[in-house]
Amino acid sequence: MTSTAGPSYTPAPKPKSRHSGRRCRRCSNASDTDSQSLSTLGYFQTLPLEIFQMVLNYLPVKDISMLSMVSKTISNRLINYISTPSGNRRLLLQDFHNQELSGKREGSCILEHYKSLGLLFKRCTLLLPTKDRLKYMHKILSEVSCFKLIGCPRPLHCLGLQCYGVFLQILTAGWDELECHRVFNFLCELSNLPRKVQIVVSSKPGSARKLELRIRLYCRSVLLNHWIHRSDSAFWLTRILKPWPMVNQARLLYIIFGPVSSLDGHVVWQKMIEGPTDETSLKGLADAIKLLYDTEAREWTADDVISLVDELSVVPREWLMENNARLLILSGNNICFTFMASKAVNGRAVELARLVVFLALVCEKDLYCMDWAVKMMQKVCKVFSTPGERNYFLQCVENAFAHMIMDMLQAVLSGDRDEEDSSFLNLFHLVNAQANFHKEILYLTMRSNS
Repeated sequence: MTSTAGPSYTPAPKPKSRHSGRRCRRCSNASDTDSQSLSTLGYFQTLPLEIFQMVLNYLPVKDISMLSMVSKTISNRLINYISTPSGNRRLLLQDFHNQELSGKREGSCILEHYKSLGLLFKRCTLLLPTKDRLKYMHKILSEVSCFKLIGCPRPLHCLGLQCYGVFLQILTAGWDELECHRVFNFLCELSNLPRKVQIVVSSKPGSARKLELRIRLYCRSVLLNHWIHRSDSAFWLTRILKPWPMVNQARLLYIIFGPVSSLDGHVVWQKMIEGPTDETSLKGLADAIKLLYDTEAREWTADDVISLVDELSVVPREWLMENNARLLILSGNNICFTFMASKAVNGRAVELARLVVFLALVCEKDLYCMDWAVKMMQKVCKVFSTPGERNYFLQCVENAFAHMIMDMLQAVLSGDRDEEDSSFLNLFHLVNAQANFHKEILYLTMRSNS
């Protein structure tokens, strides 16, 4: 049967241009990338960039930080927005001094604003290395003079450093120690903090009063005050103190936490030397010592902290023993006992006995329970290795009471009295302290016998 179909062959395909094929694929990939980038913008892809940034001006900072988590593309747009003049004006509020006129509410509002700004920076730079995150932060914040160690002309009436501190606290929360070390080194480089600390710890106390004040405000407001967890506070305080020898650590601790004048905010160096002080003047130092003694402060041993307390008690010269005793009481039982035990072990029984008397005097003046002082002495007695050493110490305690009463009585009889008649008042407190101290010993003895 004859076929009626046409010739049965397949026409040869025309050769494709390999170059045009690559070009098409490249165009296709570029188109896909653009579409992916646009798709990550969601509904914002219909808005021109200028309109997008205008919308941001109406959003609270917390909402902008939430928006930055939507996609990498939006995050990049937000980073660009922060760098623009309008973004700077919108986000970097610099009204740090108006709380004097407007009250505390405005001050707390601007602090909350910088907390939110810290969260925005944290989220926007989430994918960047720590070094690049810090560079970007510096690029944006470097023009704010009140964020600098020596920048604001009225540092005591400025919230700038506090705002910088809460910003950094939110930004670095959750970072590991290595990253926080980098942050501290970065801040030291920006502020030249080590050089300025070197000046104040090697100069005569009070000779660089303005610089002492600046260092105190910077360390407290930027590095120390805003942490929730004690371990974080201990880490940053350790970074500040550890680079220096022990004698300089004590000086620096006094600058940061010691008493200041209510008039001009400058450190009062003679406060612990000229007369008995109150708890308020010592609380900052006591809290710092407790922080370093805490188990969270892994880089400090008990011996380190006790040595620091010893050095502190002669800054700038030897303190009145009453102030030393008050600091130990405020520092807590563990530090107080460890300090006293170190003296017992080192054979300083006479010095230890005087300290016991002043602990009793502070308990009497500040209305603490006198049985605490007696129990502390009883605990220290167990540190002595022989009964003879213990008995000698107890005799020194009685001698210290007697000598101090005679010295105070002589001051009263000499007629050298001030307006407050402090000589007679001190004698009155010491006699009562001795009576109550021995009363608690009698109670303790009678209870043990019965």
